Amino acid sequence: MKQQLLIFLLFLASFAYGQTKVSGFVKDEYGEPVAFANVIFRDSNEGTITDENGRFYLESQKNHSALWISFLGYELQDYPLTKKVSYNLEIVLLEEAESLSEVVLFSGKTSKKDNPAIDILKKIWANRRENGVKKFKQYQYNKYEKLEFDLNTIDSALIKSKLFKGMEFVFDQIDTSNITGNTYLPIFVNEAFSKVYGDNILKEEKETLEGNKNSGFENNQALIAFVKDLYSDYDVYDNYLKFFDKAFTSPLSKTGVDVYNYVLLDSAYRDNKWCYNIVYYPRRKNELTFKGDFWVNDSTWAIKEINLQASKSANLNWVRDVYIEQEFEVLNDSIFLITRDYFLSDFSLRKKEGARGLYGKRTTLYDQYTFDIPKDKNFYKEPIDPYQEEVYNRPDSFWDERRLEPLSKDEVGVYKMLDTLKTVPRFKAFYNIGATLASGYYEFPNFDYGPIFSTFGFNEAEGIRVRTGGRTYFGQNDPWRLEGFVAYGFRDNKFKYGISGKVILDQKSRLILFGGNRRDVEQTGASLTSSTDVLGRNLASSALITVGANDKLTNINLTTLGFEVEPAKNLIFRLTLDYRTMRSATDSFSLSYLDENGEIQSTIKQPEIDFGINYTPGRKTIGYGVEKRVVNDNFPVFFARFTNGLKKVMGGDFDYRKVQALYTQPWNIGGFGRAYTTIEIGKIYGTVPLGLLSPIPGNQTLFSIYNTFNQLDFYEFVSDTYASFHLQHDFGGRLFSRIPGVRKLNLREVIGFRAVYGTISAENQAINVDQMGNPVIYMAPEDIYWEWSVGIGNIFKVFRLDFNFRGNYLDHPEARPFGVTGVFGFAF
Repeated sequence: MKQQLLIFLLFLASFAYGQTKVSGFVKDEYGEPVAFANVIFRDSNEGTITDENGRFYLESQKNHSALWISFLGYELQDYPLTKKVSYNLEIVLLEEAESLSEVVLFSGKTSKKDNPAIDILKKIWANRRENGVKKFKQYQYNKYEKLEFDLNTIDSALIKSKLFKGMEFVFDQIDTSNITGNTYLPIFVNEAFSKVYGDNILKEEKETLEGNKNSGFENNQALIAFVKDLYSDYDVYDNYLKFFDKAFTSPLSKTGVDVYNYVLLDSAYRDNKWCYNIVYYPRRKNELTFKGDFWVNDSTWAIKEINLQASKSANLNWVRDVYIEQEFEVLNDSIFLITRDYFLSDFSLRKKEGARGLYGKRTTLYDQYTFDIPKDKNFYKEPIDPYQEEVYNRPDSFWDERRLEPLSKDEVGVYKMLDTLKTVPRFKAFYNIGATLASGYYEFPNFDYGPIFSTFGFNEAEGIRVRTGGRTYFGQNDPWRLEGFVAYGFRDNKFKYGISGKVILDQKSRLILFGGNRRDVEQTGASLTSSTDVLGRNLASSALITVGANDKLTNINLTTLGFEVEPAKNLIFRLTLDYRTMRSATDSFSLSYLDENGEIQSTIKQPEIDFGINYTPGRKTIGYGVEKRVVNDNFPVFFARFTNGLKKVMGGDFDYRKVQALYTQPWNIGGFGRAYTTIEIGKIYGTVPLGLLSPIPGNQTLFSIYNTFNQLDFYEFVSDTYASFHLQHDFGGRLFSRIPGVRKLNLREVIGFRAVYGTISAENQAINVDQMGNPVIYMAPEDIYWEWSVGIGNIFKVFRLDFNFRGNYLDHPEARPFGVTGVFGFAF
């Protein structure tokens, strides 16, 4: 009886709060979907727009009795709602009868002439606003940010599945999205409260984190940083809005008229300011565009509100939906301030309706703006402690005072739910599997085994190679770390090993001491600017399948000791003392040379002092331990190195100097995709044998490896002076999206161009011999070797196929004029 009474009371309570939910499909009288139709509750400003397939979802906290559905060229449909919750409605729009009183009709692709919406858009361009804080000398404001991940499309089949056996309690927190209409289960919430200070004269900005609270799992800073970078800051007035490494055309862009249709829909007061409401939707499918609407003030022409929803057909992987809302406070004719920014992404393996996915949400609120309060320049230079324990352990009273938006019931419950979930053995097993696939390491207490993807390999010297290894891991901010491996080759019947260690001595300057030793077999002709990491080993050293024989291999014994320091953010100085011995690992390859007495030497013994400078402006990292994790990839790299070879020191064979430089730059070219370019130059001063020269990096694997030459064999060209250029451009599907029948595949076009110039001195030619003392002549690309490629990317969303063409030196023995390579990767 008590249970029945409780159910009855809950039933009555559901009527105490007004809420209306509707979803459905809008079509014309011929059964065709009506895309981008307006759907609003009668006599209200609450509405939405249908997607490309005519589908919509809409909800309100108020009770509504009818919908208005309209689209230019069709009669207004007044659709009665008989229930508070009405799903899968089918609404038919009838074509509007022609009338002499009509002035202009915009349907389908709207006109660029005599369109009042375009006239308003031009006034927005003419009065383009900067963010209001840029209008003052100094500024300060509070910033509250909430990140959330939700499992979506929860149904009875999922709840009852064996996957969640023993974890059924998690479904107590299920809710429904007011944007997509899908059910969802919060699984991660992170809250942060910061104070932001800026000085436009000094061009400085500083954000001080005052509180951070999260549910979920330990060491989730990587997840938080990833999401923040994914949803990087943007300005709706910019021509392009960049998300997921893609550039979406903004509806306020001056190029927007070429990719969007605009319709003036309404005018009304918004917060006591008269505004126009303009609806926009894409002219073509498969482009990186949005649909939505915005309200613009009729005198300042400043945006008051805007929402953007990514086109369903946009060439995006793993993202089913993107929705953005922004609200602004207009202070006067020239200043507006953002007050709320909401970003939702629906990640899913499939874009199909009903497929399960994951919501990623970011809500950012701003308040208490103050201006023109100067602070000393040193204030902005003072380093911020990367981890203050009290910041991450604020009491509930702190959040009650500073939380600018209350948590929903489900968000409150997720804190307790996830604490319980972490104790469930089945969940721990799932978590360990996912962590292993993501990091390549299997986690044990205080130790990680791996990388598991390097367990097996093959080359001509070792035959089949098996490897086992691991690293110490007490947490992501460990002040020290040890790493090592043991490998065995079944052809040479030899063990190889490597061990390294590093420790951070000073947090402020990030002074790190490192060292190690490795005995291994390596392909040293796979890169121009090689790593100084003692355990660094390239893919070409043990690729399972290669083009031709991978027999030009080196037995190497390398010992390093050095330190690095970061005196300024992303500027690293590194000093290394290393000692290496090298000799050929196969009989078909020679590293032999003639010494000063004309005798044949098969082993190179060489100590070096190496000084390097690495500058990566814009690089974002997390952590404060001996290893920091990089969370973005859209930054340039400037690298310079000077190496001094020591003769007769520790038995050193050669005296030489080597200078090298590298510059890599990603380029986001608006609607034309993204490009990468790399320039490398280097020169060796002195006479050295093959093992110390600079081979032009070939690629005999079946994988496309950036910064190598896919149609060159290893050691086909060798130099002591070189300059190379690499270009790779991904158009992001811009061309394929215009080809009927192909656009549905969401393929992407990739082109590449690679060129290198090099020389080699007569002395460095003459010193190299084979094991019998016969001269071995190596060629340098003095006529500039070049090759190019075209590729088809996004095949099955994870694979790219490149068709490579050799440009010259086709008369070389066994030259490869054409080749096909591929690469796997997960990209949005």
